Amino acid sequence: MKNIKRFILPYLSLIISSLGCTSTSKKVDIDKNISVVRKYHEIWANGKVEDLDKIIAPDFKGHFIGGFEYQGIEGAKNSVLETKKAFPDWKEEIVDIIAQDNKVVTRYHSTGTQLGNWDGIDATGNKVDIYEASIYRLKDGKIVEQWGFWDEINLKKQMTAKSNHSK
Repeated sequence: MKNIKRFILPYLSLIISSLGCTSTSKKVDIDKNISVVRKYHEIWANGKVEDLDKIIAPDFKGHFIGGFEYQGIEGAKNSVLETKKAFPDWKEEIVDIIAQDNKVVTRYHSTGTQLGNWDGIDATGNKVDIYEASIYRLKDGKIVEQWGFWDEINLKKQMTAKSNHSK
Protein backbone atom coordinates (compact mmCIF):
# COMPACT_ATOMS: atom_id res chain seq x y z
CA MET A 1 0.00 0.00 0.00
CA LYS A 2 2.87 2.36 0.79
CA ASN A 3 4.30 1.82 -2.69
CA ILE A 4 0.94 2.63 -4.26
CA LYS A 5 0.62 5.81 -2.19
CA ARG A 6 4.15 6.88 -3.18
CA PHE A 7 3.21 6.41 -6.83
CA ILE A 8 -0.37 7.70 -6.83
CA LEU A 9 0.03 10.80 -4.66
CA PRO A 10 2.71 12.44 -6.82
CA TYR A 11 0.77 11.44 -9.95
CA LEU A 12 -2.48 12.96 -8.61
CA SER A 13 -0.61 16.09 -7.54
CA LEU A 14 0.75 16.44 -11.06
CA ILE A 15 -2.72 16.07 -12.61
CA ILE A 16 -4.33 18.52 -10.18
CA SER A 17 -1.59 21.13 -10.62
CA SER A 18 -1.73 20.88 -14.41
CA LEU A 19 -5.49 21.40 -14.35
CA GLY A 20 -5.03 24.44 -12.16
CA CYS A 21 -2.62 26.01 -14.66
CA THR A 22 -5.08 26.25 -17.51
CA SER A 23 -6.02 29.81 -18.31
CA THR A 24 -9.58 30.94 -18.87
CA SER A 25 -8.50 33.89 -21.01
CA LYS A 26 -8.51 33.47 -24.77
CA LYS A 27 -5.13 33.15 -26.38
CA VAL A 28 -4.63 35.40 -29.40
CA ASP A 29 -3.70 33.52 -32.57
CA ILE A 30 -1.35 36.06 -34.18
CA ASP A 31 -0.76 33.89 -37.26
CA LYS A 32 -4.51 33.67 -37.87
CA ASN A 33 -4.87 37.43 -37.44
CA ILE A 34 -2.10 38.01 -40.00
CA SER A 35 -3.82 35.59 -42.39
CA VAL A 36 -7.15 37.44 -42.02
CA VAL A 37 -5.51 40.81 -42.77
CA ARG A 38 -3.69 39.34 -45.80
CA LYS A 39 -7.07 38.07 -47.06
CA TYR A 40 -8.54 41.55 -46.60
CA HIS A 41 -5.84 43.04 -48.84
CA GLU A 42 -6.45 40.28 -51.41
CA ILE A 43 -10.15 41.20 -51.52
CA TRP A 44 -9.25 44.82 -52.26
CA ALA A 45 -7.24 43.52 -55.23
CA ASN A 46 -9.62 40.83 -56.53
CA GLY A 47 -12.94 42.53 -55.70
CA LYS A 48 -14.54 39.35 -54.29
CA VAL A 49 -16.54 41.24 -51.67
CA GLU A 50 -18.60 38.17 -50.74
CA ASP A 51 -15.47 36.92 -48.93
CA LEU A 52 -15.67 39.89 -46.54
CA ASP A 53 -18.48 38.10 -44.67
CA LYS A 54 -15.86 35.62 -43.41
CA ILE A 55 -13.30 38.15 -42.14
CA ILE A 56 -15.15 41.36 -41.19
CA ALA A 57 -17.15 41.61 -37.95
CA PRO A 58 -20.75 42.84 -38.31
CA ASP A 59 -19.93 45.84 -36.09
CA PHE A 60 -16.78 46.71 -38.09
CA LYS A 61 -15.71 50.37 -38.21
CA GLY A 62 -13.25 51.82 -40.70
CA HIS A 63 -11.60 55.14 -39.84
CA PHE A 64 -9.41 56.92 -42.39
CA ILE A 65 -7.27 60.00 -42.48
CA GLY A 66 -9.27 63.00 -43.66
CA GLY A 67 -12.42 61.93 -41.78
CA PHE A 68 -13.63 59.23 -44.18
CA GLU A 69 -15.39 56.39 -42.33
CA TYR A 70 -17.59 53.41 -43.05
CA GLN A 71 -19.30 50.80 -40.90
CA GLY A 72 -20.26 47.16 -41.03
CA ILE A 73 -19.74 44.49 -43.64
CA GLU A 74 -21.91 46.39 -46.16
CA GLY A 75 -19.83 49.54 -45.67
CA ALA A 76 -16.64 47.57 -46.35
CA LYS A 77 -18.20 45.95 -49.44
CA ASN A 78 -19.31 49.32 -50.80
CA SER A 79 -15.87 50.83 -50.26
CA VAL A 80 -14.14 47.98 -52.12
CA LEU A 81 -16.69 48.11 -54.97
CA GLU A 82 -16.42 51.90 -55.34
CA THR A 83 -12.63 51.66 -55.47
CA LYS A 84 -12.75 48.84 -58.04
CA LYS A 85 -15.26 50.85 -60.11
CA ALA A 86 -12.87 53.80 -60.30
CA PHE A 87 -9.69 51.67 -60.48
CA PRO A 88 -10.62 48.27 -61.98
CA ASP A 89 -7.02 47.03 -61.76
CA TRP A 90 -6.50 48.20 -58.14
CA LYS A 91 -3.88 46.11 -56.33
CA GLU A 92 -2.50 46.20 -52.80
CA GLU A 93 0.85 44.57 -52.14
CA ILE A 94 1.87 44.23 -48.49
CA VAL A 95 5.39 45.54 -47.97
CA ASP A 96 5.57 45.19 -44.17
CA ILE A 97 3.36 43.43 -41.67
CA ILE A 98 3.68 43.59 -37.87
CA ALA A 99 1.40 41.88 -35.36
CA GLN A 100 1.06 41.96 -31.60
CA ASP A 101 -1.80 40.71 -29.46
CA ASN A 102 -5.04 41.56 -31.29
CA LYS A 103 -3.53 44.19 -33.61
CA VAL A 104 -1.97 43.88 -37.06
CA VAL A 105 -0.24 46.74 -38.89
CA THR A 106 0.46 46.74 -42.62
CA ARG A 107 2.37 49.08 -44.89
CA TYR A 108 1.32 48.41 -48.45
CA HIS A 109 1.89 49.55 -52.01
CA SER A 110 -1.31 50.37 -53.93
CA THR A 111 -1.54 50.79 -57.69
CA GLY A 112 -4.30 51.19 -60.25
CA THR A 113 -5.51 52.99 -63.35
CA GLN A 114 -8.26 55.59 -62.86
CA LEU A 115 -10.97 54.58 -65.33
CA GLY A 116 -13.94 55.89 -63.31
CA ASN A 117 -14.93 58.83 -61.13
CA TRP A 118 -13.12 59.04 -57.82
CA ASP A 119 -13.89 61.66 -55.20
CA GLY A 120 -15.30 64.04 -57.81
CA ILE A 121 -12.46 63.53 -60.30
CA ASP A 122 -13.66 62.09 -63.61
CA ALA A 123 -11.78 59.21 -65.21
CA THR A 124 -8.34 60.31 -66.40
CA GLY A 125 -6.81 57.02 -67.50
CA ASN A 126 -3.81 57.89 -65.32
CA LYS A 127 -1.95 55.21 -63.43
CA VAL A 128 -1.58 55.83 -59.70
CA ASP A 129 1.04 54.47 -57.34
CA ILE A 130 0.89 55.22 -53.60
CA TYR A 131 1.92 53.77 -50.26
CA GLU A 132 -0.55 53.29 -47.43
CA ALA A 133 -0.55 52.00 -43.86
CA SER A 134 -3.35 50.51 -41.78
CA ILE A 135 -3.78 49.35 -38.21
CA TYR A 136 -6.31 46.57 -37.70
CA ARG A 137 -7.91 45.37 -34.47
CA LEU A 138 -9.24 41.82 -34.56
CA LYS A 139 -11.53 39.85 -32.31
CA ASP A 140 -12.48 36.18 -32.67
CA GLY A 141 -10.72 35.94 -36.04
CA LYS A 142 -12.47 38.93 -37.63
CA ILE A 143 -11.50 42.54 -38.29
CA VAL A 144 -13.39 44.81 -35.90
CA GLU A 145 -11.64 48.12 -36.65
CA GLN A 146 -9.31 49.62 -39.20
CA TRP A 147 -7.42 52.90 -39.01
CA GLY A 148 -6.18 53.76 -42.51
CA PHE A 149 -3.50 56.25 -43.49
CA TRP A 150 -3.35 56.75 -47.25
CA ASP A 151 -1.46 59.26 -49.36
CA GLU A 152 -4.52 61.20 -50.56
CA ILE A 153 -2.52 64.22 -51.75
CA ASN A 154 -0.21 62.15 -53.93
CA LEU A 155 -3.13 60.07 -55.22
CA LYS A 156 -5.03 63.18 -56.36
CA LYS A 157 -1.87 64.69 -57.90
CA GLN A 158 -1.37 61.55 -59.94
CA MET A 159 -5.02 61.42 -61.02
CA THR A 160 -5.07 65.07 -62.17
CA ALA A 161 -1.60 65.13 -63.78
CA LYS A 162 -1.56 65.68 -67.52
CA SER A 163 -1.16 62.37 -69.27
CA ASN A 164 2.02 61.83 -71.26
CA HIS A 165 -0.19 60.55 -74.07
CA SER A 166 -2.27 63.73 -74.51
CA LYS A 167 -1.24 66.48 -76.91
